[in-house]
Amino acid sequence: MTHDLHSALLRAALDAAARGWHVFPLRPGTKRPALHGEQACTGARECANGHLKWEQRATTDPDRIQAAWSRAPFNVGIATGPSRLVVVDLDMPKDNSSSDAPSGAATFEALCERAGHAVPDTYRTRTASSGEHLYFTAPDHVRLANTAGTISELVDTRAWGGYVVAAGSLTPAGAYEALSGPLVAPLPAWLQSILEPAPRAPQAPSMAVAGQSRRYADVALTSEARNVTSAQPGAREAALFRAARALGRFVAWGDLPRHVVEQALQEAGEAAGLTVAECRSTLRSALNWSITHNQSRRDAA
Repeated sequence: MTHDLHSALLRAALDAAARGWHVFPLRPGTKRPALHGEQACTGARECANGHLKWEQRATTDPDRIQAAWSRAPFNVGIATGPSRLVVVDLDMPKDNSSSDAPSGAATFEALCERAGHAVPDTYRTRTASSGEHLYFTAPDHVRLANTAGTISELVDTRAWGGYVVAAGSLTPAGAYEALSGPLVAPLPAWLQSILEPAPRAPQAPSMAVAGQSRRYADVALTSEARNVTSAQPGAREAALFRAARALGRFVAWGDLPRHVVEQALQEAGEAAGLTVAECRSTLRSALNWSITHNQSRRDAA
């Protein structure tokens, strides 16, 4: 049985690598990388020119994979960034949460419906906790990072800086299993627009007075509200999300009161055709994220 498991995990690693996905070993029966950490690095072999982390050491080389998996029945990690993947992670509610709490799959389906799209048809796996991973090909010329709760509650993403456990891996909680055929769809444009970092505001001159900064914020507010109002069906919620992300920095910096931003974007979203509840939900999460991540001005010393 152990030999069969060992062979199956090696095959899972080789199959993933054959698809161009960069793999690395996870500790047997776990989701944790099996590679040494920076503190334990001796500077030998691959790390001769400096410590290499799992994302840098992940590989598609069959010989390296054979050598690594010959040592133990390692689970298989896929480094999503080098593999040009964006994986949407749909979690299940935690055991101590309300029994009627929606799953990540349910909230993602609701988001797709509000955006005017069906849930994308793409390669997907079931996780050991009965969640799902939806695999997408990453867009060219855009470097997306991991997100946690940016899309919706219990919906995270893995891209650069992240990894997922490949189908075929086994943990005490259960197995990771493929649920569909091998086709991986491109990341939908509407979803990409939510995941892309909010555009940076032009850096103000170092001697700019507070009044100039507030005037720029007012212009940005007018422009973003106009973008939301004119958004086309299927892109309205994404436009509202991006506008709130872009304007949240001005709230964090004290250039715009939060209630002013919320009122302007709420009105713009409703004018575009979104419901009151859809606008409020999107604005709350996007503004909270932006305010938290923009506590300091980029032009500060």
